[in-house]
Parts: sequence; structure tokens; C-alpha cells
Amino acid sequence: MIPAYVAELRSFVGPDHRLWLPGVNAVVLDEERVLLHRRSDTGDWSILSGILDPGEEPAAGVVREVAEETGIRVVVERLAGVTVSPPVVHTNGHRAQYLELVFACRPDGRGQVARAADDESLEVGWFLVDALPPMRARTGELLRLGLEERERAWFRPG
Repeated sequence: MIPAYVAELRSFVGPDHRLWLPGVNAVVLDEERVLLHRRSDTGDWSILSGILDPGEEPAAGVVREVAEETGIRVVVERLAGVTVSPPVVHTNGHRAQYLELVFACRPDGRGQVARAADDESLEVGWFLVDALPPMRARTGELLRLGLEERERAWFRPG
């Protein structure tokens, strides 16, 4: 789903102009499981992400995005990383590049059921950190940022 303000920008600049946009990414961890969704635009498994609305606080934006996409309410634990995406050409041909804010999050309570809550997700699921589905390399890099403090205990380079 394209936010209204991005659609408005596109009406002025067209799809070929690369937009610079602020994005939020959530690494939602519940003990040994991470919440992922299968994107409807590409079919890929991914962490939850979205574009901030104008003036929106980043932590509030990531909480909103997770709830919109999965129905799960989360608490932000920390900003895990700030990166810049490679240039992207979306399936609709629109070009963009993102300032990526990666947040480590946790569910705000037990008993929540993850579901594909909007048209951006084909399916949603919890996966053991050591049994993740195939995903793009870039997604794996962002996921590792969110898990970094946990990984130090068991990660062995090599």
C-alpha cells in the first residue's frame, strides 16, 4: 500500500525519480522466535517494515506498522541500527531509497495471535531464530542488527 503523501509526491515526480524515504523495520522477538511476514508484492519472507508518515516519531511508526501488518502490539526495546538501503525498484516500477531505522521489539503481552492483517502480507508467522525461512540477503542483514545483542552469546564467525 502506497501512503497518500508518497502517492502525491509520485504525481509530481513520476515513477522514475528515486524518492528518498524514511523507513522503519521491526525485529520482533518473543524468546527464541522472530515474527516474519511473507510480502504480497514479492512473495518473500521479511521482517516487518514500512514508511514513516510525515512528522511521525520513528518508534511510534514501527509500532503502528507491526500492528497494521500482523495485529501484534509491540514494545520497542531499542534502536538496533541505522542504515541506508541500496536503490530499490519496486514491483510497480517506482524507484526509491530508504533511510532504514531498525528497531528491536517484543510483543507487549502473551496471547496475541499473529495474522495477515492487511493486504501487504500473504501470511505471517513466528520462526525459531535458528530455523528461519529463506529470505533475501538484505533482509538477513537487517534481522541480524535486531538480534545483535543476543547473537554475541552464540555467534561464532567462520
